[in-house]
Formats: sequence, structure tokens, C-alpha cells
Amino acid sequence: MPNIKIFSGSSHPDLSQKIADRLGLELGKVVTKKFSNQETCVEIGESVRGEDVYIVQSGCGEINDNLMELLIMINACKIASASRVTAVIPCFPYARQDKKDKVGSRAPISAKLVANMLSVSGADHIITMDLHASQIQGFFDIPVDNLYAEPAVLKWIKENIPEWKNCIIVSPDAGGAKRVTSIADRLNVDFALIHKERKKANEVDRMVLVGDVTDRVAILVDDMADTCGTICHAADKLISAGATKVYAILTHGIFSGPAISRINNACFEAVVVTNTIPQEEKMKHCPKIQVIDISMILAEAIRRTHNGESVSYLFSHVPL
Repeated sequence: MPNIKIFSGSSHPDLSQKIADRLGLELGKVVTKKFSNQETCVEIGESVRGEDVYIVQSGCGEINDNLMELLIMINACKIASASRVTAVIPCFPYARQDKKDKVGSRAPISAKLVANMLSVSGADHIITMDLHASQIQGFFDIPVDNLYAEPAVLKWIKENIPEWKNCIIVSPDAGGAKRVTSIADRLNVDFALIHKERKKANEVDRMVLVGDVTDRVAILVDDMADTCGTICHAADKLISAGATKVYAILTHGIFSGPAISRINNACFEAVVVTNTIPQEEKMKHCPKIQVIDISMILAEAIRRTHNGESVSYLFSHVPL
């Protein structure tokens, strides 16, 4: 693939390496360091003049440092005369701050701010996965490809849950109903949803199950889990409502704060996440966590974008 360069930020080098291996490319040389006053410094170690540049940086770990590093890397490539710079952001940072609620209307819309920052730094195109709200694509004036983990999730369900034909797909909140109905339709099974009421962020108050899960395998599906309060409450609710087993499948496993101990104490058969965020450390402390590799989806999106092909094939297929 001529005229293409892939650079990795420091947030998820393992995923970047998998993407490069899949495309048969070497990762570009880049040195990221911090000055003693904690300012980020990035040096691109090879020419990018006239190249199609892809920078892989996920919104995880030290989120603010990694976001700043991405902005600086984009800008460094842009002013070094790259022909096009694409930011590949598997997990989009600040995606949950996407609107003002009725309560506390002085909240910021930080997802829009991040979109502006990416555009101003010089990004020409964004590739991301399972945005918390699809409308975030509209915060940008540049093209955004929002890829879906759904095809990889369907494949995992069929290969790893023997009784999948008698399962029920459950959304732990009303916001994820669309995602769940899509998966339920593709598997030709029923779906249920849990209505939750929050008094404040990261704390769930009350849950109501809508749908019948008696004597069935329940699969909770959501786009992300952070402190895991919601999915652990939901799992307890499903078991008490008669479900035989509970799995959780999440695109972005953030797992901050008490998440790991909550999962260990909850009644899950498995908690399945994709590797948009590095999971090696968390898997050591939690045997229930399993990982679906989505590097081939991102790699194929990069290949198709570079060659000017359609990316929509990836919305319903896993590349071989």
C-alpha cells in the first residue's frame, strides 16, 4: 500500500501493532515524551509529505494526556505537509457528555468541544467505533466513519454460547434499545429492556425489567461499561426474574473504580469486551473478562478509506 503511513499514540500500542500487521505495514516512527513540566512533546521520525496518514489513539488511560497527544500528532503531520490525516479513535473520549439534561442545565457539551479541537488541529477524517450517541457524527464538519462491533459480537455469540437460539438480548437502559433490537433481529430472538432511574451520574437508583426472561440465557448488550453499577444491578435483576445464565457484551470496557470487584462478585458467566481499550491488566484480576479482537475491522476500514472504497460493508460483516 504506497503513500500510507500509520502512527501509534501511546494509549494502545498493542492495537496499533495489530492493525499494522493486518495491513502488512510497519508502524511509523514517532517519539512521544513529556517535558519535566508535563507538557507533551511529539516528534514524527519520518517524512509524511504527500502521504495518507492514519493516527491510532484511543480514549482510555490518561484520557486528557492522550487526547492532547493525538491533537499534537495530527498537527505535527499536518504542518509536515501530509496530504490527508485521519484520526482512528476506537473509543471516542468525552462521548457521554453529548447534551444538556433537564437537570443541571449548566453542563458542558464536551463531545462537541473535542470534535472542534480535532477539526482545528487539522484532522481531515475520523474513524471511530460504537459512538455513545450516533449524533456525535454531526458535531463534526469533516467525514466521520462510525464503525460497529455488532458483526463481531454476533460471531462471538454464535461461536461461544451453545444455547444462543434460546437466548434473549437485554438492554440495561432505554438508550440502548436500538442497538439491542438490531442484534435480536439478526439472531432472530427476543429482546427485553431494563428501565433505570438515576439520581446522579454513576449511581443507579431503581430498575424495572420489561420483557420475559424466564428459563432463558440473557445477554446484556451495551456500548460501554465504566463503574459497572448498571450491568451488575441488571444481572441481579435478570437472575431474580428467572434467567438461567447472564452474559454481558460491551464494546468499550472502561472498568474504572470498583468495576473489577463488582464483576467478580456478580453472577455473570462472562463479560465480553472488545479491545478498543487495553484489557490485559484487568483480565489478570478478573477471569470473567473475555476479549473480542476488532483490529481487523479498523484495519479494513483504513484499507478501504485509503483505496477510496465503500466502508458500509463492515456494518454487517466481519472481514475474514
